[in-house]
Order: sequence, then C-alpha cells, then structure tokens
Amino acid sequence: MNIAVSGTPFTPHPVVSREQWLAERLGLLQREKEMSRLRDELARARRTLPWVRVTQDYVFDTPEGPRRLGELFEGRRQLVVQHFMLAPGAEQGCTGCSFMADHIDGTLPHLQQRDITLLAVSRAPLAEIERFRARMGWRFRWVSSQGSSFNYDFGVSFTPEARAGGEARYNYGSENFQGADAPGISVFFKDDAGQVFHTYSTYGRGVELMMGTYELIDITPRGRDEAALPYPMAWVKHHDRYAQQEPLKAGCCHDKA
Repeated sequence: MNIAVSGTPFTPHPVVSREQWLAERLGLLQREKEMSRLRDELARARRTLPWVRVTQDYVFDTPEGPRRLGELFEGRRQLVVQHFMLAPGAEQGCTGCSFMADHIDGTLPHLQQRDITLLAVSRAPLAEIERFRARMGWRFRWVSSQGSSFNYDFGVSFTPEARAGGEARYNYGSENFQGADAPGISVFFKDDAGQVFHTYSTYGRGVELMMGTYELIDITPRGRDEAALPYPMAWVKHHDRYAQQEPLKAGCCHDKA
C-alpha cells in the first residue's frame, strides 16, 4: 500500500509490516553509527589544527563600553563568535543569521559549564544591534565591530572595491561572494598569559551546526522540503514574522556548500 502526501511533490511511500520496517531501520542504524564515528573523527581532527596568534588589537563596542577581543571571554578560555549579518543602517538582521541566533540563549548555561563563551558580532553600531535584539527577545551578548577590521580579517565582510573587482572571496576562497557581509562562526582561545589565538572558523553550510532546528527537520518524512523553493532557506523568516503573509525575498545568507 502507498500513501501520497499532498503539497510539494512527494514520492508515494511504501507501508510495510513492523518486522519489515525494523529490518530496514536496523540497516539505517549502522549507517548512522558510521556517521557518528566520522563526526567524532572530524571533531578530533578539528581540535588538532594549529593555532594562529591574534596580534591585531580589535576593539568592540559593548553595552559596558569599549572592550578588546581578549575581554570578551568573560573569564573563560574559549570564545565562539557568530558573525551576524547586520550592517550599519540595515532595517533588520539577516533571516538566516537570526535563525542561527534563535538557538543561542538555551545553550548558554551549558556552554559556560564547558569553559565556553558564545556571543554575536556585527558591523552595525551598538544602538542598532540593541534595537533589533530587543525586537527579537534575545538575551545573549551581542557586540559591534564597527570601526575595526575584524569582520574583514575573518572573511565575513567585503569592501565595495573587493566586490567590484571580483576579489570578495568567501569560504576560504571557494566562491565569489556578491554581498557586503556573509555568515560565519569563529573560535578563539585565550591562554593563561592572556594571549588570544584563532583556532577555527567555518562558513557556508558549516554554520548549520548552530541550526539545531534543521537536525529535527531532517528526521521527518518531508525533511527540509526545499527543492521547489527559489533557494534553500527561502522559507525561513524572523520568528516574529511567520504569521505575516509575505512574498519570498532574495536570501541574505542562503545555502552555501
């Protein structure tokens, strides 16, 4: 027996006995275990990457006043930065970056227990950041890099000259980015002497590691169901806008490999 699902074209699905289903499920379980082992292997390899000492004196605007990069760790040794796409003068933040940020607040107590501080950084001035943060109801720390080269040095912002000359290379040069800003995540470590090191950055689809919602979507029968959309993540809106009927707009940080 087959069941057809209405809506987006969906392949009619076989319906079998519990015994047949269990046999198929056990086969898939072996593949899932292989993926888990591979994920663990990649995590170990990630931790063995060499570090780069950060020598640039980056200063950020925070609600408590100017703070250097080393002061953002809040007494911890590890810092994770979400490069949030909110440019000066923008009406609101990127929908994809907002989707990422929606997952932060609940993780903070747990990350802090593992010696990790997590915050967001944007080029917009602090007043514009605070206005949007208040609208979205977020509590996590979010600072402004305006006036520094931080975003540009870590590959998530591009000057007009670079874009015009085709030199706005994103995701370690794998693509030419057309916008002024792009999404990313960077990780830093501070040693006992106060020296700060850059240990890891990921871009493009690498930022999905902050999108726990996708992990749940991926285990449902319809999955992401994005094939018929103009671009992946076209369905994503700011969480306070889902009730509004709005046409799909060009993505700000849609699916990049």
